[in-house]
Amino acid sequence: MAKGAIVVGAGPVGLMLAGELRLGGVDVVVYDKLPAPSGESRGLGFTSRTAEVLDQRGLLTELGDFRWGQHGHFGGVRIDFTLLEESHFGVMGLPQSRTEQLLGDWVARLGVPVHRGCEVTGFEETDDGVLVRYDGPEGPSEDSARYLIGCDGGRSTVRRLAGIAFTGDAATRGMYLADVTGAGIRPRPIGERVEGGGMVLSVGLGDGYDRIVIHEPGIRPHHGEGTLTFTEVADAWQRLTGESIHHGQTRWMTALTNATGLAERYRSGRVLLAGDAAHDHAPLGAQGVSVGLQDAVNLGWKLAATINGWAPEGLLDTYHAERHPLGEQLLRNVHAQSLLYLSGQEMEPLRAVMRELVQIPDAARYLAGQVSGLHIRYDVGAGEHPLLGLRLPPQRELVRAGGTAVRVADLLHGARGVLISTGDPATAEKTAAGWSDRVDVVTGTWSEDGGPEAVLLRPDGHVVWTAPDGGEPHDALTRWFGTATT
Repeated sequence: MAKGAIVVGAGPVGLMLAGELRLGGVDVVVYDKLPAPSGESRGLGFTSRTAEVLDQRGLLTELGDFRWGQHGHFGGVRIDFTLLEESHFGVMGLPQSRTEQLLGDWVARLGVPVHRGCEVTGFEETDDGVLVRYDGPEGPSEDSARYLIGCDGGRSTVRRLAGIAFTGDAATRGMYLADVTGAGIRPRPIGERVEGGGMVLSVGLGDGYDRIVIHEPGIRPHHGEGTLTFTEVADAWQRLTGESIHHGQTRWMTALTNATGLAERYRSGRVLLAGDAAHDHAPLGAQGVSVGLQDAVNLGWKLAATINGWAPEGLLDTYHAERHPLGEQLLRNVHAQSLLYLSGQEMEPLRAVMRELVQIPDAARYLAGQVSGLHIRYDVGAGEHPLLGLRLPPQRELVRAGGTAVRVADLLHGARGVLISTGDPATAEKTAAGWSDRVDVVTGTWSEDGGPEAVLLRPDGHVVWTAPDGGEPHDALTRWFGTATT
């Protein structure tokens, strides 16, 4: 019998999705064309919502030491997160390769096979699945599954083979990115603009390495693979800063552009896309990997429910309906930030206005929510409670019988639905009895005032029902978790 899903791409998004599917009871396998992890790290951290997503699966503490950024920015305009009533702190200075290693270890513990050195060359949809062809270490081969998911980056082979249109803005700017050691580079954590429209950024990575990003007007928007030299990078750095780093060494470097692309559809039949395969842009503020990991957590439980046969009608289609608008918003925000960040002196009047706006709490809260992902609200149906569609803050604590406190994040480790009730335990159990194979019931009292009497969470942590003002619990349970069992 064909397995449940094939994931193409063993980067952070593909690994996160594979783990989510496995938690949902799906037989899943991952294929990646690289013979081993690249060790490259375009991203250096992730947003606060993505940190919450990892915390919901018990993974955040496994990353080891990292630092929280108490300040953010929108296109280089600083936002002081400490002045906001909710923490928008993001994880800073964490190489993407470390996140990828964490997720790789996680899926290995879950028993997910990851086959490397296997490049997908084609696929065919059948009546009940997808037949995938690939070239592996032992030559051409094939595999089959119910669904195929492309998590294979901005140049996605799966997207191209599926014929899904990918539209966006062509490259108009070029940038260099490199990890350099032995050069004694001064930190410039959110970048410094240079007269004439240039920008340089530098962040310490530990082990004597600094990440540098260089934007200089006139840098070629396109570079062939492997053609960039460290001399070119060092020359550009010296032109913009007056500092020579030619005596340094680099372990990794690349040329980037500001080109963008968005998939017209995140789903085409039995083929789905996530991460950069669905939305691609220049790395700015760690938003790419952050949105991609959130794609995976949104899709994973829905696809698992579909494969396992209990998904209500249309559940899988809510993946595109919920995430595609956020992909559009992501590219719009990145484009706006790029103009603010990388343009020359002609943009200074707008920067001055933005600096004034972020002193207004409501404006700062809005922009911080855009950057952090904490303000994402999905359409979950009728109801008046202000929590509906938002995530329930995972650090909130529930005190259970006997006085033991448990965080909301800890209740979501199994990637199941959760009904939390502060009322009669027997009533709560009876309410969700028909969904006990998909929804856990937890009762207690909130450690702080202001929590809802009862709340139903999807496996991704978003609220789909509350009491009071959230409608009927059975309607929400049926809409998101299918027909009750007898």
